Amino acid sequence: MTAEREQVSEDIIIEARDVHYSYGERGQPSLDGVSLKIGRGKKVAFMGANGSGKSTFFMCCNGICRPDRGTVLVAGQPIDYSRKGLTAVRRSVGLVFQDPDSQLFSASVYQEISFGPMNLGIPEDEVRREIEQVMDYLEIAPFRERPAHALSGGQKKQVTIADVLVMHPDVIILDEPASALDAKHTKLMNQIVDKLAEEGITILLATHDMDYALEWADEIVLMHEGRVLLQADPVTVCESREVLAMTNQKEPAVLKIFRSLVEKGILEEGLRPPVSIGQLEQYISEGR
Repeated sequence: MTAEREQVSEDIIIEARDVHYSYGERGQPSLDGVSLKIGRGKKVAFMGANGSGKSTFFMCCNGICRPDRGTVLVAGQPIDYSRKGLTAVRRSVGLVFQDPDSQLFSASVYQEISFGPMNLGIPEDEVRREIEQVMDYLEIAPFRERPAHALSGGQKKQVTIADVLVMHPDVIILDEPASALDAKHTKLMNQIVDKLAEEGITILLATHDMDYALEWADEIVLMHEGRVLLQADPVTVCESREVLAMTNQKEPAVLKIFRSLVEKGILEEGLRPPVSIGQLEQYISEGR
């Protein structure tokens, strides 16, 4: 293998090669030939209607679902489905489910977060230090002795992220992290996601919020009926109106306003489309 090919391999943290998966022998395919590559350190938004295959793909990346056909590679290596292999991949690829109640099972928050590292045989003193750091990082230290089931929805999601983060993963997958949260906890969750990205962790995030994906993501993967329709930078995806219509996605409001202002001559042609209202306001204030 040449040095160039080795470098390419090192830069790809997750790769799917023609992945197929069905629930039940005669079920409709949940994944129908998914092939894609995710670069290390990237922020990738997965979008598509419910049932498009996003959650199933995430579970294939974490080893929960084993493809009927095709291969998932993590850091260049096919997932090993032995017990030892799955332990390794779940340390590297952490998955935070959409419903935190399906992930939390220990009596207290502290016990919940300690479960993973303790099962790996890490010394108790080291585990304690790691847990304290993670709880401080996610601002959940005051809840350490509270029963996990008694927390609010937003607090539960913070704890499920702590479950994953204490394992020091290379990749964190968040399946609709803001689902069912109020505005306050949605803002908090978005701040946590931004902090994780700043640490250089690769983040795969499912969302239905196209405006958020446009501003946040490095790439958007648009899925439909178990297939990848488009994987590209956010502006390219958001301007592909025919593809968006196939997946019941709406063009972000900021791009609609921007296009209207250009058509009316208020903004000059050739400007790079803005990814946020703030950027659009800057264009207007500069008289561009």
